[in-house]
Amino acid sequence: MTRLAQTADLTDIQREILSTVRSFVDKEIIPHAQELEHGDIYPQEIVDGLKELGIFGLTIPEEFGGLGESLLTYALVVEEIARGWMSVSGVINTHFIVAYMIIQHGTQEQKERFLPRMATGEVRGAFSMSEPGLGSDVAGIRTKATKGADGDYTIDGQKMWLTNGGSSTLVAALVRTDEGAEKAHQNLTTFLVEKPTGFGEVVPGLTIPGKIDKMGYKGVDTTELIFDGYQAKAEDILGGLPGRGFSQMMDGVEVGRVNVAARACGISIRAFELAIQYAQQRETFGKPIAQHQAIAFQLAEMATKVEAAHALMVKAARLKDSGERNDVEAGMAKLLASEYCAEVTTQSFRIHGGYGYSKEYEIERLMREAPFLLIGEGTSEIQKTIISRGLLKTYALKR
Repeated sequence: MTRLAQTADLTDIQREILSTVRSFVDKEIIPHAQELEHGDIYPQEIVDGLKELGIFGLTIPEEFGGLGESLLTYALVVEEIARGWMSVSGVINTHFIVAYMIIQHGTQEQKERFLPRMATGEVRGAFSMSEPGLGSDVAGIRTKATKGADGDYTIDGQKMWLTNGGSSTLVAALVRTDEGAEKAHQNLTTFLVEKPTGFGEVVPGLTIPGKIDKMGYKGVDTTELIFDGYQAKAEDILGGLPGRGFSQMMDGVEVGRVNVAARACGISIRAFELAIQYAQQRETFGKPIAQHQAIAFQLAEMATKVEAAHALMVKAARLKDSGERNDVEAGMAKLLASEYCAEVTTQSFRIHGGYGYSKEYEIERLMREAPFLLIGEGTSEIQKTIISRGLLKTYALKR
């Protein structure tokens, strides 16, 4: 058999990109991930290396200085990077989503202003929907942009769980505007907020308080974002028209869910690799534990879960690339991949026995990273809601 998580029908360019990224992960990420993660240190040298490889411009069209690659290529690159260290994939994830939203929904002026600098990594993107006490109720957003007599806006409110909040220089923030629409989600608008890196009041009316201390997903900065009289121009609205923020963000989230599925696949692959290596080295009762049926069956289950999750993730990415909506398929991929990731990581942890509890072993880090994927970009319950609604619409009884 071939190695796990292989993807059929890739172009020569896609194979070359993945081979280059895989080599970078093996040489530049895996050997340093433990030390950086345990110290909660931002992986600046790794990020600089990704810039040199052109990864920040992977999906940006060639006319704006990018590589013009597909969502599938992006997802497979994320899978490889997450196999090395999930936090590094988090550095590029929000950047990709913001770039995608500008490509799909931005004005020509916004594309010309941001995309060339995003392609080089000079401008780094982050996006913000969630707020304290909000959870998945996006329509209940309270952060508000009030339109002035001059047509510009004053934004007030607090956003939460902003990945790359301190290290990004461009934030796509979803806020409430008064559009007079009956449906709450039609009164939401996406603003493109430029800022410098750092913490504190980075520009007048905009504060990044500091890093949130997390169980896992360390190295990358997760923050709050506080608007207090922040002045935004009308031309900062994504696409130039208010009231379209919800649909724009949902389009971006579909990409994000494929990304989370890819990250879950990457962690699962690494957890399996660690387990099968350890099981062939560790001996009990005079033979490697891989030769004990109980362990062999665990490895078989893990490999099957890795393959299933990878296949569903690839299907969701290819569907989005075809131009079709993939909300159900992205939800399925995210649901299955994240749940299987938690299971595969736990199985690998058990195979390691007591050593798995030691910080000297990589599986300890994966055990703290996997739970994030059950929550990020919508919990499993949210995915089930999306999937079931899609199924009931497709299979609705004819009356």
